[in-house]
Order: sequence, then structure tokens, then C-alpha cells
Amino acid sequence: MRLTKQTNYAIRMLMYCAANDGHLSRIPEIAKAYGVSELFLFKILQPLNKAGLVETVRGRNGGVRLPRPAAEISLFDVVKVTEDSFAMAECFEAGEIDCPLVDSCGLNAALRKALNAFFEVLQQYSIDDLVKARPQINFLLGLDHVTHPKTAA
Repeated sequence: MRLTKQTNYAIRMLMYCAANDGHLSRIPEIAKAYGVSELFLFKILQPLNKAGLVETVRGRNGGVRLPRPAAEISLFDVVKVTEDSFAMAECFEAGEIDCPLVDSCGLNAALRKALNAFFEVLQQYSIDDLVKARPQINFLLGLDHVTHPKTAA
């Protein structure tokens, strides 16, 4: 299974916000840190905001931030919002299936078990775990030199 770029950068965006804790993060700064377009990040921001994984603050000094502690946002929370499909084989997809073994095949059960194990592992890791695993994350993201106004509660 391969996660999309959308999921990859959604996780990165949340990591940036977690590392920048106590400050609003701005999309241009996040885009620069990761070398990705601002437009792409704005597209990712919409489903994250709708799912309550980030909150946006409008205005001149606006930005994005995590609405709750990073330790409470699992990787599974992000993946279920950003991935369109978890169909690992034709038999996972809705609609007409050409395989005559669809109702009696062991492959479907094995793949479903593997997918559930994948989800269980993602639930065990939080955005905070990823940030704490990199002690130099603020330096690597260029956050050591950035000064922002504190976010209002």
C-alpha cells in the first residue's frame, strides 16, 4: 500500500504545527520548509480543517494551528481523512467484480486482516510521537529563527 502525497504532506503540516506549538503557522512558511507549493497545502488544509485536525485563524496575522494537543492526533486520524480509498484489490471495491471467487476467496480475508493491522499501528502513533522522535525538528524546519505572535486561546 502506498499513501498519497496529500497524506504525506498533511502529516508534515501537522508536524510543523506541533513543532511550532504556541504559535500560528503560516502556509507560506510551511510550504518553504517542505519545498512544496502553497496551493497544494491550501488544498490539503480544507479536509484537515473540516475534520477538526487543524483550525484556521483568518486575518493579517492569521495562520493554522492544532486544535488539540498533538499527542491526541493519531496518524490514523490523518490517513482516514486524506486517503480516498483503501482498496488493496478489486474485491475491496464496490460495484461489479469479475472474479468468480469473490465470496469464497482467502485473499480478501487476508488483505482485510493486513489492512486492519495497518490501521491499528497507525492508531498507536501520534503527531507528537513523530515530532519528539526528531529532537532537531525546529532547526530542520527553520523554526528556530521564526518569531510569531503567540496564538490567542
